[in-house]
Amino acid sequence: MTESNKARAVGINHVALEVGNIDEALEFYAGFIEFELRGRSEDMAFIDLGDQFLNFSTGRTQTADDERHFGLVVDDRALVKQALDAMGVPLLPGPFMDFLDPWGNRIEIVDYASIQFTKASQVLRGMGLDELGKSDEAIAELTEKDMAPD
Repeated sequence: MTESNKARAVGINHVALEVGNIDEALEFYAGFIEFELRGRSEDMAFIDLGDQFLNFSTGRTQTADDERHFGLVVDDRALVKQALDAMGVPLLPGPFMDFLDPWGNRIEIVDYASIQFTKASQVLRGMGLDELGKSDEAIAELTEKDMAPD
């Protein structure tokens, strides 16, 4: 590692999404993911993701996202797909599981087992997900970076 006079990026604490209505946003997202509400005001709400969170705030004014998106990591992509189908939410064309929420925020659903992203064991335990594992491919990617779970 080289020395630098710059701070190292460590991760993402939260993602803020602009929505038209807080109640409608909470209802929409509750349609396909289980969550705990971390906090709420008239124009903001916070969905707990363990040591991270999603922040909804009112005031979406821009057009729908084309390529800009965020990856929402879940423990079971198939369950999300079933829920989105039942809600009538179409997936966007392409190789990934992307869709737009009612306000044009583009979300990609990503399976925890398949990616490098790893929650600390104490965070998974606190979320009731301590049995959540990784695929061989994800472990190989983590091992290459000397970040494989013990």
